[in-house]
Amino acid sequence: MPELARPEVLIVGDCMLDVYLEGAVERISPEAPVPVLRLHRQTQRAGGAANVALNLSQLRCPCTLTGLVGADNAGACLIALLDRPGITQHFVRRPGVDTTQKIRLVSRRQQLLRMDVESTPPAGAVDELTLLAVDLAERHRWIVLSDYAKGALRDASVLIERCRSALRPVLVDPKRRDLTAYAGAWLIKPNLAELHEVLGDWPDEAQLDERVASLLARLDIDHLLLTRGDAGMSLYSRGRAGRHIAAQTREVYDVSGAGDTVLAALTCFLARGETLEDAVRAANQAAGLVVGKFGTASVTLDELGVPS
Repeated sequence: MPELARPEVLIVGDCMLDVYLEGAVERISPEAPVPVLRLHRQTQRAGGAANVALNLSQLRCPCTLTGLVGADNAGACLIALLDRPGITQHFVRRPGVDTTQKIRLVSRRQQLLRMDVESTPPAGAVDELTLLAVDLAERHRWIVLSDYAKGALRDASVLIERCRSALRPVLVDPKRRDLTAYAGAWLIKPNLAELHEVLGDWPDEAQLDERVASLLARLDIDHLLLTRGDAGMSLYSRGRAGRHIAAQTREVYDVSGAGDTVLAALTCFLARGETLEDAVRAANQAAGLVVGKFGTASVTLDELGVPS
């Protein structure tokens, strides 16, 4: 499998900094019935759309990343984490934008608490990002939207419409209950909980097939890849019955960022010329590997058994 020479993948979305405060809990606070964490180590990792970019870099698939980053210390840290071969950064960075952070307190590799630092980005910053993304999309073959509902993709429909006019397939990792914002996308990748929010409960797989088929037709979307955790994945395409792929048997250690890895692996193999079905199998294998790692992580081609 040859390495791609130039970026063919553009990632647009909510970039964030994942912070891990790791330590030991040895006592309960006398001030309140809460554990006291004695801090041993602090680490930072790229999260959200930035984690998709890191995963693509690890898979030797060059990409371009654009999103909103604050003119703050967290933003500077995130930019530094992404300063590696295979990732081209085009951030909208301005005052008034806060870099989204997920801060996790961890003891013995178990999360005790998560604190989110986030704010709604100014409309002007989102408008600037949308214009930048439309311009960048013309120079890339595959467009990935990583939507964590933090505000960067407020105008996702505008970007999808422009990409579709330019014959650029758009893959979306959605977080909104209303999927009409993604109408016209080539593929959407919800997880089981997210699809339940959209479709409600379904009594059996036949009913799910019908509801997904109706959803794809109504929103003019070609494919839906449903990630089911330890039950694997299901691929639904317009005019075809659902195809189910069993999960790779692994001990689940941490699911943080697993969806980012799936999206990255799927896009990587598509960009390298694989069929959608083969790309889904590779993404399924990648998911089985990454959930066995702690924290926001990634996989490599070697781990997937793909020759360099």
